[in-house]
Amino acid sequence: MKADVIFQGGRIFRGLANGFAQAMAIGGGRVMALGDEALALAGAHTRHVDLAGRCAIPAFHEAHMHLLAFGLGLSQVNLRAEQVATLAELQTRLRDAAAATPGAWILGRGYDHAALDIGRHPSIAELDAAAPHNPVFITRACGHMGVANSAALRAAGIGHNTPDPQGGVIERRDGALTGLIQERALSLIKAAMPEPTPARLVDAIEAAGQHLATLGFASATDMNLGMSAGMAEVAAYQEAEATGRLQQRMWLVLAANPDGIERAAWEMGIRPWSPLGRDAGPMLRFGGAKVFADGSAGGLTAAFLDSYLQGGHGQMIFPDDQMQAMLAALHDAGWQLDIHAIGDAAIEQVLHAMELAGATPDRRHRIEHCGFPNRHQRRRMLARGIIPVPQPVFLYEFGDLYVTNLGETRAAASYPMRTWLEEGAHPAASSDAPVCTPDPFVNLFTMTTRRTNRGTILGAGETLTIDQAVHAYTWCGAYSSFSEGTRGTLEPGMDADIAVLSRDIFDGPPEALLETRCDITLRGGLPIHGAL
Repeated sequence: MKADVIFQGGRIFRGLANGFAQAMAIGGGRVMALGDEALALAGAHTRHVDLAGRCAIPAFHEAHMHLLAFGLGLSQVNLRAEQVATLAELQTRLRDAAAATPGAWILGRGYDHAALDIGRHPSIAELDAAAPHNPVFITRACGHMGVANSAALRAAGIGHNTPDPQGGVIERRDGALTGLIQERALSLIKAAMPEPTPARLVDAIEAAGQHLATLGFASATDMNLGMSAGMAEVAAYQEAEATGRLQQRMWLVLAANPDGIERAAWEMGIRPWSPLGRDAGPMLRFGGAKVFADGSAGGLTAAFLDSYLQGGHGQMIFPDDQMQAMLAALHDAGWQLDIHAIGDAAIEQVLHAMELAGATPDRRHRIEHCGFPNRHQRRRMLARGIIPVPQPVFLYEFGDLYVTNLGETRAAASYPMRTWLEEGAHPAASSDAPVCTPDPFVNLFTMTTRRTNRGTILGAGETLTIDQAVHAYTWCGAYSSFSEGTRGTLEPGMDADIAVLSRDIFDGPPEALLETRCDITLRGGLPIHGAL
């Protein structure tokens, strides 16, 4: 059999264990051969791709993002810090949205109160001034809190005497609502919002997937499925797959908090690795279940054993006995446990619950984010095969705020990528988009420099080589979804999931990563971005 395509003229990263090849042949959707053996497979109809000094790597795997929510957010008001640094600009964007959609809900995504010129969350009055006749809700970058205006609070039935739900906060000052809604209290606002139509959900999946494809991703995890539109999200993924609109191979993780969809999905017949059991097709697998243990370090709601510099220890979402009961039930049902825990107190709660549930390496349970583990916790995770799924890009976007909230010592020890790799763990680098940018080159820059977007270096001893960083964003991601046998390296027999980058990232200064782009993305040998 001759090759469909042969790549040569640049370095091809086979994987951390085996380094580089100078040529690669693919055919039938898989890698056929490398080096001279690849060149020998040239035939009359073989297409030759000259890398011209660029490099080819295994396509990136996004191990933790909210793909559908990211797609929906593409049509929301963009309030991210790189674009919105002042209250006036935030209000202008909301005012423009109100003018374009009189009376409709206005949703804004991604503001960072610490990056605004006011240095705090916007108030009800400030949102009312921008859009007095529209319900408005803006979500902080972390996704764990946001601010509502008066119309949105009325629509949600939230008044000054509405009690805080378990694990949530409706902020008040001097008995008056501020508009700030945190953690599980967000469900009150979401219940009042109009749900997206089925067609819009499928459009969002396709739009998000097309964006990821331009960045070099051929596979991804959609974390906490059901958080925006319940079981309609499951139907949207099934429709996207059936109609060929799914761009990435997807590992789907169901929302399993008490207000999530895991039970409804189970009653519908969805099981771990379904809809086709462990012989599920290559594009869509339901594999994990997610529960929240705490919030975010930037928002002061991640749960820590030692207090924040401002005081307080953060927000535990559930008491220990409830967390243990939930994780035991999900473990017994066969789900991979993908549990959100950022602070060391939350990590301790989740880790202990996983241990009691009977976590073993073959189950590959995961602690999502796992930002501030201590040495004892890391050792216990390793013994049970529990995978850390960190977002190094958090340091780039929020690292200076971590210093403000936790001090330099704790900030520098966060997301210990080098330590994890040296200890034998498999940290699956990811972005948590839309919390942070899904641009993998920003994440690679952060892993190799530990530098924030303001230039602060946090924990220089935790930097990775570029080879290690790519490994964390490819093979480790594949491992986190039980697919390292087919993806994550470019060895003969592996899926031809390949990213051709605009330059050789294995040569040159780290700063050049921020200017790097993906020229071609292949999934199973077929282009989903660019052209051969």
